[in-house]
Amino acid sequence: MKVKKEQKPMDKGKKLQSIEELESLQQQAFDRYDPLRKRVRICMTGCLAHGADKVRDALVEELENQGMSKDIDLVETGCFGFCAKAPVVAIDPEDIHYQRVKPEDAGEIVSETLGKGNIIDRLVYFDKKANKRLPYTQDIPFYKRQVKHVLRNCGRIDPKRIDHYLLNDGYKALAKVITSLSPEEVIEMIKKSGLRGRGGGGFRTGLKWEICRRAAGSPKYLICNADEGDPGAFMDRGLLEGDPHSVLEGMLIGAYALGARFGYVYVRAEYPIAIDHLKIALNELKSLGLLGDNILGKDFSFHLKLKEGAGAFVCGEETALMASIEGKRGMPRPRPPFPAHKGLWGKPTNINNVETFGNVPLIILNGSEEYTRLGTEKSKGTKIFALAGRVNNTGLVEIPMGTSLRDIIFDIGGGIPKGRTFKAVQLGGPSGGCIPGDHLDVPIDYDSLINLGAIMGSGGMVVMDSANCMIDVARFFLEFIQIESCGKCIPCRIGTKRMLEILVRITEGEGKEEDISLLKELAEGIKITALCGLGQTAPNPVLSTIRYFLDEYKEHIFEKRCPASVCVPLIKFEVNRELCKKCGICKKVCPVGAVSWEKKMPAVIDKNICIKCKTCIENCPAQAIQ
Repeated sequence: MKVKKEQKPMDKGKKLQSIEELESLQQQAFDRYDPLRKRVRICMTGCLAHGADKVRDALVEELENQGMSKDIDLVETGCFGFCAKAPVVAIDPEDIHYQRVKPEDAGEIVSETLGKGNIIDRLVYFDKKANKRLPYTQDIPFYKRQVKHVLRNCGRIDPKRIDHYLLNDGYKALAKVITSLSPEEVIEMIKKSGLRGRGGGGFRTGLKWEICRRAAGSPKYLICNADEGDPGAFMDRGLLEGDPHSVLEGMLIGAYALGARFGYVYVRAEYPIAIDHLKIALNELKSLGLLGDNILGKDFSFHLKLKEGAGAFVCGEETALMASIEGKRGMPRPRPPFPAHKGLWGKPTNINNVETFGNVPLIILNGSEEYTRLGTEKSKGTKIFALAGRVNNTGLVEIPMGTSLRDIIFDIGGGIPKGRTFKAVQLGGPSGGCIPGDHLDVPIDYDSLINLGAIMGSGGMVVMDSANCMIDVARFFLEFIQIESCGKCIPCRIGTKRMLEILVRITEGEGKEEDISLLKELAEGIKITALCGLGQTAPNPVLSTIRYFLDEYKEHIFEKRCPASVCVPLIKFEVNRELCKKCGICKKVCPVGAVSWEKKMPAVIDKNICIKCKTCIENCPAQAIQ
């Protein structure tokens, strides 16, 4: 196998004193890169949970055994996005996509694909609709419908090597800003782009930066909010693990625009890989002189620290986050004053989330006009979602604003598994709402979702099917809020507890006729009077489920029945003889032998033995147990 050169890490021992030296370093990265060289890319972040490290070790061993270790680069990347098919491996330059790879597949991958150029059919994606195998990444429906801008490098570069980032236009935007744009011009570009904060509220980023820059007081602080706490959300984690430099470059540009000399990345300690990759990236920047005083020989200084949070959900709220950085208990404070005027240690402070900063280098490099080509009139660019729950293709998804929920769930997501029907999708986590099938064709943007009783949030998207009980879903999110409430204000501390008690009572068959109106009354009161945004939005899951699934509440309260067979006290645990397929699966899976069954006969459940574990319900192919 003839190869031009072996890719090696570049020398990073010298601090850069000028733009020219940075450009020289970028040129070194290009000179070392051979686009025709064989490479194996393997996700070493989320895929680790599925044994990616063992697959990597097996590949390394096979490359050595088959005499190819010097001819093939093995690149440890961040998340490819297709979490449902982990572990994922890609072969370049063809971009062959292998899924659910096992260590025992390594030998064949090396000998057949790397050695002979043959594709291994059993490892490639099978498209059931088209009835054919799709070996190349760009042809797989999950990837085909996406537009990867912010996630452009994730799954393609080694996030632990700055030369990989430089090879993909890394820090060119920073160089452009320092050499040819004033802080005011940078802010104007961000304003013209229409970029809105990707952390939840959707406040216009350029306006936020302008307010902070004009605020009196010094020093100014810049904070990246990476305290991602919504259940089912992992967008920020994916970006920090797979491409930390894109976020850090966005922060450097933001610091230049604001006149901020100091900054923090606030990331929860439950993200050890993200923290590890951030530490490596920060050390690389410091060693090159891209952090600290007089960056690239210019009158621009920025010092950045990593702050690990203890995992309190409330610290995702910006005033609570700042209190945590200051060493205080993470609790919100009333606003105004807003952080832009009086934030960290009483000084002007700007806070944006991970994905917001990830957009900034793209806007600077390509221009505001190019950025606005994607999206809707009031919501520009792309948005990353963590697609989770009852959907075939779970993972990280980046789509243009304005894409419909139907396109995401049924085209990219591959629809609902086990032959069940779509019921709802939860957007925005505990602060969001549940959207039913009637609104699947609504375009995703900030304003449309608010009109439906949900919010964009940071990007959690949890899909639910006919086996989900919406009252139980509302109870789950409210229970989460109750546990995570800081307790500072009475509406959140006591009000959500009263709401949770009502929901629990309904799911246990003790619901009362007045419960629905009481839930609404409590919810509206909490939304108006709670201290912070988290408390004010806490009732959203309850209000949205009442709005769209009122009949389900009535069935629980008046008929004492859970139509989804989720609320155990309301389940009779009886087999519907007409629906029963007489397959005997329920008998096989019952852990206590409570099910009796004979061939060609319906099953029968002995209620005296049954422990109501729901194993039979979850495994019944006909949903015949009621």
